[in-house]
Amino acid sequence: MTTVYDFEVRKTNGDLKSLKDYEGKPLIIVNTASKCGLTPQFKGLQELYEKYKDNGLEILGFPCDQFQNQEFAHIEETIEFCQTNYGVSFPIFAKVDVNGAHADPLFIFLKEQKKGFLMKNIKWNFTKFLVDRNGIVVERYAPTTDPAKIEADVQKVL
Repeated sequence: MTTVYDFEVRKTNGDLKSLKDYEGKPLIIVNTASKCGLTPQFKGLQELYEKYKDNGLEILGFPCDQFQNQEFAHIEETIEFCQTNYGVSFPIFAKVDVNGAHADPLFIFLKEQKKGFLMKNIKWNFTKFLVDRNGIVVERYAPTTDPAKIEADVQKVL
């Protein structure tokens, strides 16, 4: 059976990183954007990360520019923006497509595991996927779902 841990993702420097490195840890995987009305969710995601990282929680951010070009052109700008404005210390990876012909394989898998409301595609920035310690996608949250609203579900997978 395929799990999230079977995928590789691209780091901001272009190197590949195996998600096997996170094996045994619950994950929140989220497509992000720095210039979106939902960008303040970085604060809530960081708060969840700080509260539960010692229990194994990892949050993996994937900048995406597919929704009205709301991401910086250069990944360095994205990283600086996230750290400066929201204190983000969880990993941010290279920019990805989440829909379409060039969608990242990880996001194709995530969408197959948990379809959204009335559709499979990701409809906007900050769609969040909760993954248990076995690499199984257990929940998908709408872009507008505040990170604080998923805390109870996070506690269940810890």
